[in-house]
Amino acid sequence: MANLDYSSPSSVKEVVKILTAAKGKAKVMAGGTDLLVQLRAGRLKASTIVDVKNISELRTIKKEKNGFTIGAAVSGAELGAHKAVNKAWPGVVEGLELIGSTQIQGRASLGGNLCNGSPAADGVPGMIAAGATCLIAGPKGTRTVPVEKIVVSPGKTSLKSGEFLVSFFLPNRPKKSGDAYLRFIPRTEMDIAVVGVGVSLTLDKKGMCTDARVSLGAVAPTALLVKNCANALIGTHIDEDALNALSEAASSACNPIDDKRGTIKYRTKVAGVLARRATVIALKRARKN
Repeated sequence: MANLDYSSPSSVKEVVKILTAAKGKAKVMAGGTDLLVQLRAGRLKASTIVDVKNISELRTIKKEKNGFTIGAAVSGAELGAHKAVNKAWPGVVEGLELIGSTQIQGRASLGGNLCNGSPAADGVPGMIAAGATCLIAGPKGTRTVPVEKIVVSPGKTSLKSGEFLVSFFLPNRPKKSGDAYLRFIPRTEMDIAVVGVGVSLTLDKKGMCTDARVSLGAVAPTALLVKNCANALIGTHIDEDALNALSEAASSACNPIDDKRGTIKYRTKVAGVLARRATVIALKRARKN
């Protein structure tokens, strides 16, 4: 690893100033569990590391009137310990809690998991299904972007020069709604997803699905928001026919690669199976809410 300058600013404004001056040669570190490994291996190059862990805005979880604001540097362990977020959005928490070991959980962040740009990021499909948005700060001020618009290809984001991710916003959960995240991995733990699926759905008083969002991970260059999966559920009581249509839509949306964890054919099949299973879990949760 080449020599690096290390900066630990105390405000969002200061981070933007450092990133702008560095002209793309600085990397933001929220937890470092991906960044430091990649720098050491030579897969990334940077002149400066900007550690944002000391900025309170990026480390806090706030209950707002319309939902939750979650700092981009909040760790998996911190989010998992937050009872209100767990109750409202268990699928989002399930995704982040699957990242790495107990030790990694103390550092790995939701923001880092997203901005690392991995198609197999466990924290991302659940957030996309939840309709989460990102607050981005940069030289021109702040802007709000849906989570699904951040990653544009493996390892690359839509963030502009001098910009960084400050926080996420999770809206309040409607009544009679539920979410879930499931993944499949070759080993029992601490592996990269072959397929990941996030589902969020809402029912009316008679049990009919009135809204749904389904996201697939590890089956395309970026995590996908699959409208055809949602359309298979909306307007139904999520019966066997609807679940079959959902599975077919999930498999049809896949554009995976062959690698050591799974073939294209295998990933495509598993996506349909996991979408069905995650939907059943989200349905059970919705009926209890």
